[in-house]
Amino acid sequence: MKIAVLERNSVGTDIDVTCFEDFGEVTYYRNTVAADAAEKVKDVDIIIANKAPMNEETLKDAPNVKLICEFATGFDNIDLEYCKKRRIKVANVKDYSTAAVAQHTFALMFYVLHKLAYYDHYVKSGAYCTSAQFSHFEQKFSELDGKTWGIVGMGAIGKRVASHAQEFGCNVIYYSTSGKNTDQLYERVDFEELLKRSDLISVHAPLNPDTRKLFDRAAFEKMKKSAIFINVARGAIVDQEALTWALQENKIAAAALDVLDGEPMREDNPLRQIQDSGKLIITPHIAWAPKETRERLLDGVYENIKKIL
Repeated sequence: MKIAVLERNSVGTDIDVTCFEDFGEVTYYRNTVAADAAEKVKDVDIIIANKAPMNEETLKDAPNVKLICEFATGFDNIDLEYCKKRRIKVANVKDYSTAAVAQHTFALMFYVLHKLAYYDHYVKSGAYCTSAQFSHFEQKFSELDGKTWGIVGMGAIGKRVASHAQEFGCNVIYYSTSGKNTDQLYERVDFEELLKRSDLISVHAPLNPDTRKLFDRAAFEKMKKSAIFINVARGAIVDQEALTWALQENKIAAAALDVLDGEPMREDNPLRQIQDSGKLIITPHIAWAPKETRERLLDGVYENIKKIL
């Protein structure tokens, strides 16, 4: 059995991936882009991928491929219809990062809600050393208790975030992007109502034709000027030009992102215009990446291969 791990470094070099050698001869590639994917998979039986595109162009000259395993939950990079025609099995790892992504959602939220960039700078600049009083709260911030938290996408991560938000005293409402998610503990609303009522909005939905650029200029226009927007799902759910506009024009108070439309971040990304960390924080797609989470992901891929073989 020949196995190609196309993006070995995507799970971190601190994680041992040699477990896959239990199944056969493994070739490890630090990273793979579209241009070199076909060459790397042409003789293999099993592909382990993450972002490298798996479609007719990259697979047509790979007659032995029986299984593609994702180092992820999403299938954005795989042409599932083509794989179905070829009878290539596709396996992902579900729910491995639920706790981690929910945790990062709150880390991002508190950073902007509590104006931590400003207060950290206030202390480190030496200004606190010359203060006439023990406390300084020039930039106002709010309690979560009593706020309305709107969730877009009430899957496993959305549910975990909703549970934590309730523990902080928030009223949770949600919008189902598929229209099928109705059996929840929380109030289901349409998209427009969620925009208008929410003090905080976090996105946990998959990327598909219904969610691509769901958050456009019209959506941000309907949000409260005091609202905080958080996206830890997929970057393309947000129109980045529209979000830049909303922040520059004070249509919303702040945004916190772990995902972008185009990763790594492109130099011409409009969000780079906003250097005020009180308005915008961006982390480089790390919500899923605590060490324990990555180890769990690796175990999930291993078990997928074992089960399918």
